[in-house]
Amino acid sequence: MHTKNEDELITLGQELGSLLEKNDVLILTGELGAGKTTLTKGLAKGLGIHQMIKSPTYTIVREYEGRLPLYHLDVYRIEGDADSIDLDEFLFGSGVTVIEWGHLLADALPSDYLELEILKDGEGREVVFHAHGQRATELLQRLMDGV
Repeated sequence: MHTKNEDELITLGQELGSLLEKNDVLILTGELGAGKTTLTKGLAKGLGIHQMIKSPTYTIVREYEGRLPLYHLDVYRIEGDADSIDLDEFLFGSGVTVIEWGHLLADALPSDYLELEILKDGEGREVVFHAHGQRATELLQRLMDGV
């Protein structure tokens, strides 16, 4: 899926966010500045969250309240050491978990998650989806049906 600018990336996130359910896990990958936090701003809108969304780069985790809680993690700085945070608290909590650089956690990830790879394409972004598991596949299908 291609977005032409930041607003379209936020809109895509908002559409996906409106479909999210408790215990959904999204993994965001892409180089620095690709738009992972920008997409998360849209996800938050779709979850009815009105707080300012900030990158959790230095705090590791930020939590927001909306229709469902949003656990926004950035695991780049923990270098794949899943034991340095209580990942289960977020993955099996009462909300939605979005993990920037989540591919670094590899084996610590649940078996069912939707990965969004964000690639820079001029001013726009190419978003490539990888569904892992039944719920992620259903979520991706619902998103594609609505887009």
